[in-house]
Amino acid sequence: MKITNGKILILTGLMHSLFGILPIAYGKQFNRFSKSFFFKISNGLSEFPLLNGQMNHETFSAFWFFYFGLIIISLGVLIRSIEKQNLQLPLSFIWSYLIVTSIGVYMVPFSGMTIFMLPHAIFMLLTHKKTK
Repeated sequence: MKITNGKILILTGLMHSLFGILPIAYGKQFNRFSKSFFFKISNGLSEFPLLNGQMNHETFSAFWFFYFGLIIISLGVLIRSIEKQNLQLPLSFIWSYLIVTSIGVYMVPFSGMTIFMLPHAIFMLLTHKKTK
């Protein structure tokens, strides 16, 4: 089985979403979400600090771990379909991915962005074939 950029992103997204629901991470918060059928898991803008709200950081993190994983999976499916057609990913996408990942690495150095996404972005850049 050939490892492709799409498969790498799908796997990364799956790990990210699983981290959001597993008991070793945010399982407690995710279980609380399920009790409301995943409806209104926060008070939205009324929790925003500029509006004198108090944000529940654990709830926020649990949601974003799960949700961002789904976004990464979607991106991986898109890239996999491009790769299946033997098309090349646009260099502008690869540079954008590297820049966004680098900002994440700078802001949260010890994270999955540093361990998984930065090496993947560099790999994508180094393996991009130049066309005439």
